[in-house]
Amino acid sequence: MSPEMIAGLFGLLGVLVGGVISWWAQRDRASTDLKIALEAVKTEHMAEKTAQHFLSHRGYTDRSFHLLSERLGGFGEDELRRILVRAGAVRYTRGNGEEYWRLLSREPEAIARAREKGERTESADDDH
Repeated sequence: MSPEMIAGLFGLLGVLVGGVISWWAQRDRASTDLKIALEAVKTEHMAEKTAQHFLSHRGYTDRSFHLLSERLGGFGEDELRRILVRAGAVRYTRGNGEEYWRLLSREPEAIARAREKGERTESADDDH
């Protein structure tokens, strides 16, 4: 075998070994990135489920933003509001200026309760 052929074979072998090492390192990095992304999605999903849990309580159709922010700690106010909207909630401001949230699916129930008590309730259909 000529020295040129031997040099060519070693060059090819070096490229193949380098390619395998590069592929292995990228695969490991992609796996780690996927785990991080899944954890972020899981956190958001669980926050929405927790918000739905508190807003689905049989005894209360509305929950104050203050209570929700205490129960769902670790989120900024605007981030928590986005979570509540993704969970299917709508925001109301009561006469005292306090912010309350209710699941849109519980609108009829809240209206019926307010009528029973002779009170006026905020509705998603109200135009202000």
